[in-house]
Amino acid sequence: MKSLRFLLLVSIFFFEIAFAQVSLASWNIKDFGQSKSEEEIAFISETLKDFDIVAIQEVVAGPGGAKAVALLADALNRSGAKWDYAISNPTQSSPYRSERYAFLWKPSVVKLKKKAFLEQNYVKEIDREPFVAEFEYNKQSFFVFSMHALPKSKQPEKDLKYFKFFPKIYSEERLIFLGDFNLPSSHSVFNPLKSMLYLPIMENQKTSLRTKCIQGDCLASEYDHIFLKPSEIQVLDCGVIHFYLSFDDLKTARKISDHIPVWMRFSLN
Repeated sequence: MKSLRFLLLVSIFFFEIAFAQVSLASWNIKDFGQSKSEEEIAFISETLKDFDIVAIQEVVAGPGGAKAVALLADALNRSGAKWDYAISNPTQSSPYRSERYAFLWKPSVVKLKKKAFLEQNYVKEIDREPFVAEFEYNKQSFFVFSMHALPKSKQPEKDLKYFKFFPKIYSEERLIFLGDFNLPSSHSVFNPLKSMLYLPIMENQKTSLRTKCIQGDCLASEYDHIFLKPSEIQVLDCGVIHFYLSFDDLKTARKISDHIPVWMRFSLN
């Protein structure tokens, strides 16, 4: 009987390990700050509450940005699970381009190993330096790099080309690169990452909203991405959230954001 009980416990343990997974979402929430009403923050919370980690780009640099993140965390805490959050300092870019980032996560699922930080290795070269968090899940760690690149008209590849150096700097770590890159994943600036086997979880997926739908197509460009190394991180499922379908028109939806969230469920190899 004891042997049977032991075998049952071992089976349960390996079943849980085999199916252990984390869900993560990334969202550029346009001008996330004082412009967002209580009702809009409640909608954002409802959209994100089922994920374990959320990365947000385009948090406004002023105090309104930090306040909006705190309000979102409070709304998430009232949705049925405990959430923690980290917000960056303003990026060290010109005043009219400076922004903040935020991470929110469920501490019952993942642990933040140390304080999240703005990556400083190429702070003079990158206009809005990435915000980096190291999380731990089932005693395994991974780093998430969140970035909002320059607009396409300002040549975001000038910033994104520095991504190719991070796998060497963090050579012993599992890395996830995500955010609003303002370029499609097919752009040549990502070729160095791809040559190191960091691949996009989706391709040909538009994520920015048009101002008007054209024959039912409401999405404009392939801007928001998640890159990772499949040999280290196994993607179990992924997709986007068409949140704008909850609104009567795109003008109202764009008060929430002009981008849709991208997401994935994954396990660590």
